Amino acid sequence: MAEDALSSGALPSCYRDVYDAVCPGNEDKLSRTAYRSLLTSSGLSASVQNQIIEVLKISQGPVPRIDLYRTFALIAFAQKGHPPSSHLLEVPAKDLPQPELGSIKHLRQLSGALPSDEDAVCTDPLSEDPTILTMNFEDLKELDTVGVELIPEKKGLFLKHVEYEITSRRFRTTVYRRYNDFVTFQEMLLQRFPYRLVPSLPPKKMLRAADREFIEARRKALQRFTNLVARHPVMSRDSLVHTFHTVSGNDLQGKLKDCLRSTGDEFMSSSLATQAKELVPTDFQARFASSRDKLRMLTASAGRLRDQAERVALRAVGNATDLQLMGKEMSILASNATPGTGTQNGCSATWGVLKRTLKSIPPELTVIADKASQQGKREDEDVVEKLNYLMDLLHSFKELCDRHERGVLHDHQKALQKYGSMKKQMMSTAIQGREPGAVEQLESRIVQQETAIVNMEQRNYYSLFCLHLETQLIHVNLDLVAQAVCSLVSSQAQGHREMKIIWEELQPKLHSVIQGCNGTPSSPLSNLTPSPSFPSSPIQTR
Repeated sequence: MAEDALSSGALPSCYRDVYDAVCPGNEDKLSRTAYRSLLTSSGLSASVQNQIIEVLKISQGPVPRIDLYRTFALIAFAQKGHPPSSHLLEVPAKDLPQPELGSIKHLRQLSGALPSDEDAVCTDPLSEDPTILTMNFEDLKELDTVGVELIPEKKGLFLKHVEYEITSRRFRTTVYRRYNDFVTFQEMLLQRFPYRLVPSLPPKKMLRAADREFIEARRKALQRFTNLVARHPVMSRDSLVHTFHTVSGNDLQGKLKDCLRSTGDEFMSSSLATQAKELVPTDFQARFASSRDKLRMLTASAGRLRDQAERVALRAVGNATDLQLMGKEMSILASNATPGTGTQNGCSATWGVLKRTLKSIPPELTVIADKASQQGKREDEDVVEKLNYLMDLLHSFKELCDRHERGVLHDHQKALQKYGSMKKQMMSTAIQGREPGAVEQLESRIVQQETAIVNMEQRNYYSLFCLHLETQLIHVNLDLVAQAVCSLVSSQAQGHREMKIIWEELQPKLHSVIQGCNGTPSSPLSNLTPSPSFPSSPIQTR
């Protein structure tokens, strides 16, 4: 590379600050994985990131300090709209712009959470084996965490609409989106990444659904959608995602469409598109059929597990409601001022003692009901949502397989049939001795068809290559099942432990009721002993 301002030793101070943040310990080189993560944090599109790599001729192995400084400069220029070029580095050091990579604290956290080179993202151009996804579930979570919250409804002249506040940890942004913005975003993702796991959106409306419940369910689904995209190893680095999370104003949908027009679909911009045939394992078709059957069974089983977990959470909320109603009825009994005359009561003091006791029990039941309600909400958020996240991903895989079979594979087979038909027609024309112009025109069409077939064949192999990687991504996300089960066990243990303490505090009060009603002493656990007059049924224990 030609001599530039950075080679001569001149250096903006902010470049040293960024370098110290991403290279702690006075290291002179940055790992390939850390380098790619740094490029990703810039918010630039994957194609621009690759252009920076090509301009600087970044090869395999760690990235030297001087190339990292040059990367800072090219990132800053690219963020200002200048295409990456070595000529940009020839300006004086004082004129080099400052890259927007986040705060120093954020860069230190980023460098501390980066995986090693052995854990690099498989689709990274700097990765040694692009056919293997070596990220684990925690690595995916580190890519981003997106929050989706409802903001107060805005009413027009006739209709009202719902807006959402979208926060991104990675981009450190807060933007506001409507449902239609999500629809355009998903449509652009499907056109940009037809061979990837693009999640589905929840329905815009649902018949016979309570407005509040439906809006909350849709909010959760939109949050899962945005996190699935933000934590995808490939889609998360695209300019569409950056635009969705950073652009403010009313022209978001237009800018998303502009992003797609400037890049095309993934096949057109991927450096691996022409190598896909060599990258796809020879026995992938058989392995894919086997994996698809297994994932189909997994989807059915995970769906039933999710439904059962949902019922467990609903029962906890139902218990809370029943305990509240019990406390209400006890309060009504305690407030009854006409228990009867002395003749009706006889010598029994039960009613008076019972009224005093029933008045003190409802507050305790309210506390227990609150604990049960908290347990239900906790299990809905920590257990059911994790399983919903996995179900959304599995549903996306099914749709991806359908797109592959209905789209690329079908088009390829159709093109081959058309090619065969044209070859037969050409042979027939030649045999019948028709005019040369007709034969030449047919030959031209056959050449065009052959080019189309080659393109479709490459797309077919690239689609298989992506399916190979997306299948691995599904298996990485199976950690969600283990996390959901752990959350369920933890929630149940916490809930029963908290409610056990309150129930035990009620025992002395019930003991005093029995003692006051009978006029005889009894043990603290006598309230749990069945009356001799009413024999209890045997209780089976485990």
